[in-house]
Amino acid sequence: MAHSARSPVRLDFGTFLLLLMPPFFWAGNVVVGRLMVGVVPPITLNFIRWTLAFVILLPWAYWAIRPGGPVWHYWKRFLVLGLLGVGSYNGLQYMALLTSSPINVTLVASMTPVVMLLVGRIFYGVAVSRSETLGAALSIVGVLVVLARGDWQRLWALQPVMGDLFMVVASFVWAVYSWLLARPAAGSEPAAVRADWAAFLLAQMVFGLGWSGLFAASEWALWPLLVPGESSPAIVWGWPLALAVVFVALGPSVLAYRAWGLAVSRVGPSMASIVVNLTPLFAALLSVTFLGESLEAYHVAGFALIMLGIWLSSRAHRSPASAE
Repeated sequence: MAHSARSPVRLDFGTFLLLLMPPFFWAGNVVVGRLMVGVVPPITLNFIRWTLAFVILLPWAYWAIRPGGPVWHYWKRFLVLGLLGVGSYNGLQYMALLTSSPINVTLVASMTPVVMLLVGRIFYGVAVSRSETLGAALSIVGVLVVLARGDWQRLWALQPVMGDLFMVVASFVWAVYSWLLARPAAGSEPAAVRADWAAFLLAQMVFGLGWSGLFAASEWALWPLLVPGESSPAIVWGWPLALAVVFVALGPSVLAYRAWGLAVSRVGPSMASIVVNLTPLFAALLSVTFLGESLEAYHVAGFALIMLGIWLSSRAHRSPASAE
């Protein structure tokens, strides 16, 4: 259900919980990903995660991918979405956690709304307003504060950890993925599948698992190049891995996606997007609690600048006159 910029939004307790679920689960995803460093290779974790999520959703949406089902006629569309959303973004995020903290990962990922402006301008010709430009600049400064660890002199010889660079790439991947979702070409996907959240996600998983499996196989083959000094990866089987896989497959992959869809239908995308910006805050709280990490002043400064930038950018979309 669409919400106009002028219509009031009623935020009851149930809707509030729905809004909080996605950022909480996504923050938990990066913390668990960090905990799994040394337990399971990151790309392999991504493959196992989506395999289990696929099994969970299969009974609900098998009709969409059955032989002769509506998805296969549109395989090119879902092949690309599966590559970006399932195979690439999440794999890059887990790769980032090898060398970067969950706080840094979520803060750098907060630049994604800015990257979306850039992608929209270059590939879709969407005009960028003055407030959006200023907001983008502030968000970039906030990310630089995090990458430089609060020391501006480091910017002249900035050598961010590889994990931070992985998240920059992941932000571009997610921005392209989001635009492809928002601007599907006419007749590029079946309406019945798009209208069913489980079917639409399962359709992406079918092809995303192929990409993720290919990337996981490459990870094992190229591990000595990815991690110098280690001849081959290893998986430490046990309850910690089992519990982690169940959480990342059920929480961030299925429940968060469903909660996001319900919340957007109730309050609209603008308010929902604002609440999603709580992900770095949840990541910081969970990291301090479960990883013993410290929250530094530059984290707070970077978060404030990024959020201010996103707020300024969002102002351009609050007026009905500016909406497309």
